[in-house]
Amino acid sequence: QVRLVQSGGGLVQAGGSLRLSCAASTRTFSRYSMGWFRQAPGKERECVASINWSGSTTYYADSVKGRFTISRESAKNTVYLQMNSLNPEDTAVYYCAARVGYHSVDGYNIWGQGTQVTVSS
Repeated sequence: QVRLVQSGGGLVQAGGSLRLSCAASTRTFSRYSMGWFRQAPGKERECVASINWSGSTTYYADSVKGRFTISRESAKNTVYLQMNSLNPEDTAVYYCAARVGYHSVDGYNIWGQGTQVTVSS
């Protein structure tokens, strides 16, 4: 069973940056498409970014496009979410997720533990 372990997150002022990491415990990392999701209090979980197995194709939600960057490093079985120009609306619990096959905004069945990101105004 693949495990995803997240790191990063925390408290940052508006306009600041954070990087989230998600390490996968698998020898077949390249089989998985990866996604980053977030859920704010009282809101539905949304996919903010996803990346295919090779890193050649990415998706971004409109709300983060141009500010967030998803990437993956196969040698470390790790996916990253670089978040720049953060604003208070980005405050949420962020989750990484994995699925076999093509990257998508849904269909993920392996989840990290979640990490809080709080952006102060």
